[in-house]
Amino acid sequence: MKFVHIADMHFDSPFINLSDKETLGDLRRLEQRKAFKKAIEYVKENNIKYLFIVGDLYEHKYIKKTTIEYINKLFEEIPESHIFISPGNHDPIIKNSYYNQFNWNKNVTIFGSKIEKVETEEANIYGFGFNDFYCTDSGIEDFNIEKSEKLNILEIHGTIDGANLEDKQYNAMSKKMLLEKGFDYIAMGHIHKKDYNTQTMQKIVYPGSTISLGFDEIGEHGMIVRRIRKR
Repeated sequence: MKFVHIADMHFDSPFINLSDKETLGDLRRLEQRKAFKKAIEYVKENNIKYLFIVGDLYEHKYIKKTTIEYINKLFEEIPESHIFISPGNHDPIIKNSYYNQFNWNKNVTIFGSKIEKVETEEANIYGFGFNDFYCTDSGIEDFNIEKSEKLNILEIHGTIDGANLEDKQYNAMSKKMLLEKGFDYIAMGHIHKKDYNTQTMQKIVYPGSTISLGFDEIGEHGMIVRRIRKR
């Protein structure tokens, strides 16, 4: 099974540190669109069946309907791909969110505030979405996956081994606990720094933000392309 995993796109971010520098904020928002379009084109050109978007796709406070329409139009270009979205703390699935108010393309699944399972031909996809700007318990600690011959994949936004109070407000989870659940891959979002080692083929993966969102976010950004098999 081959998939693309992205997170923390933060569409329509105000880019406060750039907003006073003439048009730099507008240019960065344009670059967001270009980066996302490039990811969708990769999915299309390589016939990838699964796209995981793990939280903070957009900024709830600033997102424009035209941007949502742009995103959905790109989703329409990959009708054979399954798109799974797990809302995060910047784009929670609250009453007036576009996740609830917009007519998304039929290949899009948006996970809610209780862990859900979607069965596909190759895998069982489990997901959880924030229903507020904070989350202290997703319920994953008490959740057990069903035994299956298929791959079991979890996508969830949050912090691994959060130690301080701020971390714990964003769905802090134990790495040990997650690994013991038995998922074949855990698609994470929230941390903007990429955490993935191609040599170890680790199970818990942060792709980092799709593009750098600030001067403090140096280093590699982009997406994860991964192929996994049931062992």
